[in-house]
Amino acid sequence: MKKILAAIWISIASFQAEAQSDPLLFVFLNKRTDLPALPKEESDKLMEGHMANIGRLAKEGKLVVAGPFEGGGGIFVLKTNSVEEAKGWLANDPAVKAERWRMEYLPITFRTGKACVAKEPYQMVSYHFMRYGLNLTKFNVQQAGNTLQKHMVYMKELNQTGNVIAEASLGEGEGSFLIMKGDLDQRVVEASPAVQEQVFTIEVKKLWVAKGSFCEQ
Repeated sequence: MKKILAAIWISIASFQAEAQSDPLLFVFLNKRTDLPALPKEESDKLMEGHMANIGRLAKEGKLVVAGPFEGGGGIFVLKTNSVEEAKGWLANDPAVKAERWRMEYLPITFRTGKACVAKEPYQMVSYHFMRYGLNLTKFNVQQAGNTLQKHMVYMKELNQTGNVIAEASLGEGEGSFLIMKGDLDQRVVEASPAVQEQVFTIEVKKLWVAKGSFCEQ
């Protein structure tokens, strides 16, 4: 299955991929539900340090995008392709050090949109963030390549609506994400052939970011 997966991923990762001038790493800060709630004073102190580290990384030109998910967790886009380097940049973040999130460090290849440093004064906006997770099994792996190609065609069709902010792959075996603006009928994003044929799972969240973070107008 690993050889099949690699062949599938080479195929879809190159499908209409945007050229990226800089290597980028996408970081998920996944909310943990297995930890006890902290006293407000302690929680506030961790978040103060977290925001300070975000500001430092932005000033140093290492952080391109940062934004929280409604309900907890969030994302970073870092200007590196090294997981070890990214972990070093976040080592001084007290909330990361306290393991308040489950961290994922994934390579990113934009196929629609790209990551940009938002301009001040910042205007926070909310978008719909869909994460498509790869769900290969012995029952669907043989047809997965064809199904994922159909998913890419469907993403292209969605892009024609004018509501797509960004769409990107997240590395071998890690699926992709889609960011959309406006009202969302979840049935639309679930209509992807890859979701219908259970090659992809889908998770939908609301993301808050500074307008222009994905080079949108």
